[in-house]
Amino acid sequence: MPRIIGVDIPGKKKVEYALCYIYGIGLPKAKVIVRDAHIDPAKRADDLTPDELRTLTDIIQKKCRVEGDLRREVAQNIRRLISIGCYRGLRHRKGLPVRGQRTSTNARTRKGPRKTVGVVRSKEVRKELRSDKE
Repeated sequence: MPRIIGVDIPGKKKVEYALCYIYGIGLPKAKVIVRDAHIDPAKRADDLTPDELRTLTDIIQKKCRVEGDLRREVAQNIRRLISIGCYRGLRHRKGLPVRGQRTSTNARTRKGPRKTVGVVRSKEVRKELRSDKE
């Protein structure tokens, strides 16, 4: 497994697809990086020479914001929205969808597993119901 910018990329995959394992690099950006580094797109990540790995690392550091810097920037943007109290910030704070999706159904990823709301009976009533069933 080659290591680029502190991330192990899968060696069995083609270089373009392996670069997508780095946070902040998608397939279009990975194709541009490989083209700029003059690397054969059909080459596997395990077959890269140390020089090619070095050129990939240099290009990524010059052209892209990736990994820690990008994660920090995104978190900072969300914190700013929350602190100014705008609508999107309130949605982030409540853990609800931010981009206008419906919430009466769906939105389980943001809202978490369903919490069933039912009638709460006293222990005495529950015991009576059990004895009636038997």
